[in-house]
Formats: sequence, structure tokens, C-alpha cells
Amino acid sequence: MLRPFLLSLIVLSLPACAADKPAAAEPAAGYGQPVAPSPEPTKGTPRITFTECHVDGPYIAFTFDDGPHPTQTPRVLKMLKERNIKATFFCLGECVAQNPDVAKQIVEEGHEIANHSWNHPQLSKMGEAAVKDQLDRAHNVIKQTTGVTPTLMRPPYGAFTPKQRTWANAVWNYKCILWDVDSLDWKHRTPAKTESIIMKETKGGSIILCHDIHKTTIDAMPATLDALIAKGFKFVTVTDLLKMHHEPEPKKKGQTTKPATTPATPATPAAPDDSKKQPQPAPAAPATPAAGGSGAAR
Repeated sequence: MLRPFLLSLIVLSLPACAADKPAAAEPAAGYGQPVAPSPEPTKGTPRITFTECHVDGPYIAFTFDDGPHPTQTPRVLKMLKERNIKATFFCLGECVAQNPDVAKQIVEEGHEIANHSWNHPQLSKMGEAAVKDQLDRAHNVIKQTTGVTPTLMRPPYGAFTPKQRTWANAVWNYKCILWDVDSLDWKHRTPAKTESIIMKETKGGSIILCHDIHKTTIDAMPATLDALIAKGFKFVTVTDLLKMHHEPEPKKKGQTTKPATTPATPATPAAPDDSKKQPQPAPAAPATPAAGGSGAAR
């Protein structure tokens, strides 16, 4: 009796990067959905929080959270390499410390690595000193392990107050990256559903949220990535997507925003059928304009 109990305690104490946790118990409220949407920046100030980007073209950013995982992250890295796709990995500091070779592989293969805190607490409920410890420790271990200084952070559960976002930007120059496409892979653990959600919701400028710690998520990747490629989407890192971002034009009163669409192949126009052409009447002689008339439409 004691041995199974102790084993269960060990499994529950493992970090996300060391165990594919069961989906039975849902995580804290807000997991998989930003607690606060991306606010519009104050006029004249740069935007520091993004849920998506406004871009010209079918560019998207695929992101993976909670790793690096010792087996699942290398699996998805292989799939990305085979398709020449670059992604962004929001890593936990403790997972980088436990799997340094995988963290190095992420960077060596041209992907972006970013800060996801040390061990995934809800930062919005913590004081400044505790938040600084979480982000500092993760920032430093990423830099020491990979040689890369992270410039992006994603708060666990998407929970980060506007004040915290401004403060983190001032301290580490971080942009706060949320998402507009949530695969819910952590919840349903079904590869087909992961693919279905991503394919339905992705549009140009999307930031897609997945987790590279679940086997079922990585199982979904070949079909999902290939389907996105087939639809004409182009994959870039979050930083590259941010470089393409431009603020949308302010809407005029009563104006509605045209919804973004997925890229489509333009249809080839049909050849004209000369047999159905009607004879055209000869042009009439121009009428003599009345005296004093301008003769031109305004």
C-alpha cells in the first residue's frame, strides 16, 4: 500500500517537462485562454502585448509551451526540420536545467527560445519579488545554457497584469506573447481534435498555442503542419511575425472590419465563348452640348 502511494507522490511532483501528466484533473482557471486580451497601445507608445499580429500575407507563428521535454520535444524538432519550419518554444527554466541538450538543440536548429517562467505558477497572483525570481531564474538558465538572451515571455495561463507587463518590459525588454489560436491539446488529448481546431481557427497573423510535453500533441503535428502548408500558410518565429506587424487603421464610425481569411489559390478565369457574343450597335454620334453646359460628369 505504501509503495504505490509513494510512487504517486513522485509522479505528481515531477515537473511538466519530465512527465506527460494525465488530463483527468483540469489545471488552474485560465489555462489555455488569455486572462486579459491584448490591449491597444496608448497612442504614441509601442505595443508590448500581442495575441496575434496584423500582417500582410499568410504568415503564422507556431508556439510550444512547457518544455523542453526529453522525448517529445526532440520528436517535434525532427518534424519541423523535415518541413523546414521554424517555431518558437516558450520554455520553463527548470525544464531547461533538466534537459539542457534539448534546449541547445532548439536553438541550434534555428528556432526561437523564450521565457515561460521557472516552474509555471500563476504570476498575476504573486508579488513583484516572487515574479522577478521566476522570470530571472528562467532568463538566466536559458542564456547560460543556449547562449541566447530571450526577448519574449509568455505568462503561465496567460495571466499577467498590465502593470506586470509594463514592468517586465522595462526590466528585461520583454514583449508579452499570448495567442489567438488555442489548440486545447492539454485538455482533450486527441490528435484529430488538435488538428481540427488549428485548421479551423488559423488565419494570417495567428499565434498558435500547443504544448510539446504531450505525446498526443506531437502525434497531431505531421497532419496539422502538412495541412497548413497545403493551405498556403508560411511559418515564422514570433519575433519575425512581430517585425511584420502593423497597427490596424482606426475604424471610422459605423465601419465594420472585414474578417481575415485564409490564403486561397485564385480561380483561373474561363475562356470567353465567342459563339455567345451579341453584335454590338454602332456608337452614336456625340450630341451637341447645350450652350453654357460643361459637358463633363463630376
